[in-house]
Amino acid sequence: METIVPIHLAYGEHPSQFGLLRMPSLQEKQLAPVAVVIHGGFWKARVGLEAIDPIAEDLAQRGYASWSIEYRRVGQTAGGWPGTFIDSVTAVNFLQQIQQKFPIDLSRVVVIGHSAGGQLALWLASRLNKRQPDELGDVLQVSIKAAVSLAGVSDLKKMWYRDSQQGDDNVAALIGGGPREFPERYQSVSPYELLPIKVNQILLHGRKDQVVPFELSNDYYEKAIKLGDPIHFISSPTADHFEIIDPKQAVWQTAIDALAGILK
Repeated sequence: METIVPIHLAYGEHPSQFGLLRMPSLQEKQLAPVAVVIHGGFWKARVGLEAIDPIAEDLAQRGYASWSIEYRRVGQTAGGWPGTFIDSVTAVNFLQQIQQKFPIDLSRVVVIGHSAGGQLALWLASRLNKRQPDELGDVLQVSIKAAVSLAGVSDLKKMWYRDSQQGDDNVAALIGGGPREFPERYQSVSPYELLPIKVNQILLHGRKDQVVPFELSNDYYEKAIKLGDPIHFISSPTADHFEIIDPKQAVWQTAIDALAGILK
């Protein structure tokens, strides 16, 4: 297996406004499809993009230009609301500058996120319907062909309720409070509320997940189907929250195959 050295590129001035670009081997004049990779960690500063390095590296080995993005998180200046969202949009739009130096194909861009990153991936896809900048950032200037949610937090209201039962503040810390305090915020960034987003979606979730309930993806899928959204749901009966981001697991190959079908 060829060693692919990640290239550190800053898309802003804050230490967390950067990404790691991994370019695959290409034939002359060939352009690589792009996979924007977004890590999880409940949007908090304690977890960084190294958590999803195996996926980013695997995608590059498979011929994708993987753009693994870091972003301001809860616990950092302007992290959470709205910085986390602003950075996600800015990092995707930065692909236009990357294209000036690297052979990437901006007509074949996918976003892949794990856990909290899954929420951001689905939300980013929904931004294609936004025509004006707002407090969460610019409009998307790069089209997204597909969004892949790996055990994603696809319903912030339901996740907030689970948090409150367990004494956690993951979603509240991101949004700034609960659904009753900020109903408009939840409406604007919770993927479940944003359906249909009219973009190809792939959901991958393990039934043994003890971190993000399997039901979030299942309920999201059922609503998306009713609304006519193009969506594919891969359910693993044995995988937990982290096995699905292990490239050695068969369930990851299933997701890759589904993604390849979309990019044909």
